Amino acid sequence: MHVPDGFIDAPVSAAAGVVAAGAVAVSLRGARRELDERTAPLAGLVAAFIFAVQMLNFPVAAGTSGHLLGGALAAILVGPYTGVLCVSVVLLMQGILFADGGLTALGVNITNMAVVTTVVAYAVFRGLVKVLPKKRRSVTVSAFVAALLSVPAAAAAFTLFYAIGGTTDVPLGQVLTAMVGVHVLIGIGEAAITALTVGAVIAVRPDLVYGARGLTAPLKLRVNGELVDAPATEQVPARAAARSPRKLLLAGLGASLLLAGVVSFYASASPDGLEKVAADKGIDAKAEDHAAADSPLADYGVEGITNGRLSGGLAGVIGVGVTVVAGTGVFWAVRRRRTDDNDSSPVSTSV
Repeated sequence: MHVPDGFIDAPVSAAAGVVAAGAVAVSLRGARRELDERTAPLAGLVAAFIFAVQMLNFPVAAGTSGHLLGGALAAILVGPYTGVLCVSVVLLMQGILFADGGLTALGVNITNMAVVTTVVAYAVFRGLVKVLPKKRRSVTVSAFVAALLSVPAAAAAFTLFYAIGGTTDVPLGQVLTAMVGVHVLIGIGEAAITALTVGAVIAVRPDLVYGARGLTAPLKLRVNGELVDAPATEQVPARAAARSPRKLLLAGLGASLLLAGVVSFYASASPDGLEKVAADKGIDAKAEDHAAADSPLADYGVEGITNGRLSGGLAGVIGVGVTVVAGTGVFWAVRRRRTDDNDSSPVSTSV
């Protein structure tokens, strides 16, 4: 759903940029409360994984494909504020390096794909986990539903932008029906990917899943023949709390490199939902060439390499590497800022 330059006029694109910048600023502040020394590198990996999976377009209808947006996945794994930052990092890398998503439309894309998907998904997710049994399966089910609803919500948000600042004259009802209709189908794929990924991480390291915190039943101890709640300090064994996430991080990075470097070659070549609707309805009549169209990595290929499989695979590997480095750098900086703030806080003493 990467919006190219020219779909939305300059004033609305600029306003969307202000909204996106504000959302990122709020998320930078909120992410300080979500990140710690273990989840900061995980957040960088989540950004890289989203980049990789977004290269895997899957068919959803005749001549139409879809791909992961990632807002729901990021919000559930590392938190809603950090999730907005994860998807924003991905969109920035895609726009600058790969000419995917217009640079003047970056604010529109961040608002649609990072902010709307994350806010909607996490609100639905939290609502469901509050009413469902406190089990790991409930987290996976909630993730599926949240991801499913987040995609048509983003499609509706694009329609709103188009209604205010669209550069072509297409009946709004047609745009809304087409966009939401095809993105409901794409949402099913998004939901499946999100639920499978969240379920896989919960199976091996539930302590690292932000959305699963506080959902486990309290530890019980038998005292004088009766079961009582264990003290809070005994709820998580010290060994589990101290476990390094290194194995999970290496496995996730390996999976991301494999998906982007190898599996992406077999992705659907059909236009995605927005591209298909734009071509069918004439929304793309005033589309503009991307400012980074001459990038050596434009269109997810490496300039000068004629072998399509090698070119695309190498571009994917480069993209994963750049995204994980950029994302991890951002999240470590946010984490360090939190630590610095805590260290500089005044400590009251009493005599």
